Amino acid sequence: MKTWIPPERFLPYLTWKQVDALPRNETVLIIPTAAIEQHGHHLPLATDTLINNYLLGLALARIPADLHIYALAPVCYGKSNEHIGFPGTLSVSRDTFMAVLRDIAASLNAAGFKKIVFFNSHGGNHSLIDVMARDLRAEFGLRVFCLYGGGAATGLGAQEAAYGFHAGEVETSILLAATPELVHTDQYTVNYIAKVGDPGVLKPEFAYATYAWLTRDIAPSGVMGDPNPSTAENGRRWAEEMSIRMADAIVEMYGYQNLMAL
Repeated sequence: MKTWIPPERFLPYLTWKQVDALPRNETVLIIPTAAIEQHGHHLPLATDTLINNYLLGLALARIPADLHIYALAPVCYGKSNEHIGFPGTLSVSRDTFMAVLRDIAASLNAAGFKKIVFFNSHGGNHSLIDVMARDLRAEFGLRVFCLYGGGAATGLGAQEAAYGFHAGEVETSILLAATPELVHTDQYTVNYIAKVGDPGVLKPEFAYATYAWLTRDIAPSGVMGDPNPSTAENGRRWAEEMSIRMADAIVEMYGYQNLMAL
């Protein structure tokens, strides 16, 4: 799969002797988590994994060369059962996903490393990663950080900002910038899980009263959002802005010290 990770920042390219020479208390190891799942008629199954790699690569390229920060190979398969029923979606169970993350972290802990970052680009993984981060802190004493994308995209309309969850303007624009050959611009469809200004308090996400949903409940094409306004120019701009914020966050994680250890 295409990668934008700088080779000198990619842990699997090192030998075990090179890894053994890394300072254990300082080194930050980033575990990318994503998905292989449907993204409508116009985006590839690998959308979340490609965006993860693209943004992380841009962010790592901004980090000072003397900092010991490395990306691991991505965990491509996530908890994607909200998209079951769409051919090509490959989902692992909650327990499998969490066991994989736990075992990777246990391997890093066994080698003496102390700081890991989960960089996630698939919404279905978020809550499980939050739980796993706390569990790893409790079980191994690791300093565990979570990074969820690079923050909000600026300049989106209110409807898309609120409910452009999946294969909408942002994801489509970023792939138009990163892998335009994989975007089928003649196949755009539009669906929204809700509308801004709808009455009532019950919302699909990010509210105090929510309901469980599956994509097929509300989006026959698999899209939740509107890709029509997407442009490569916006994709490059948003990726640049997000990667700057990500790089700043990762550097702060690198310098973080547990207050209880001071």
